[in-house]
Amino acid sequence: MEKQPCVYLLASSRLGTLYVGVTSDLTKRVYEHRNDLVEGFSRRYKVHDLVWYEIHDRMESAISREKQIKKWSRAAKIGLIEKRNPEWRDLWLELVSPSLEPGFRQSMPE
Repeated sequence: MEKQPCVYLLASSRLGTLYVGVTSDLTKRVYEHRNDLVEGFSRRYKVHDLVWYEIHDRMESAISREKQIKKWSRAAKIGLIEKRNPEWRDLWLELVSPSLEPGFRQSMPE
């Protein structure tokens, strides 16, 4: 499988606890967070919802962006999320099932 550098934000709920991360395999990494396979912050604070992500061409640029975002205020991170995802939808299903119609996705049980 081809590596795809990515920066992502997880949330515990709308306006809840936030987690900023970087990975080369977003699907795998979010799965690990969602299923508490990752020790530490995301497990301790139940930060499982993928609310924002940004794809990069190179891992160096993804790491640089992650470091930049981690230095931001909470308000700036919330602004970043709300610019693209104002409802704070969990983007997990769209990530793993991009071919599903939006109406169908919304009707599926969580």
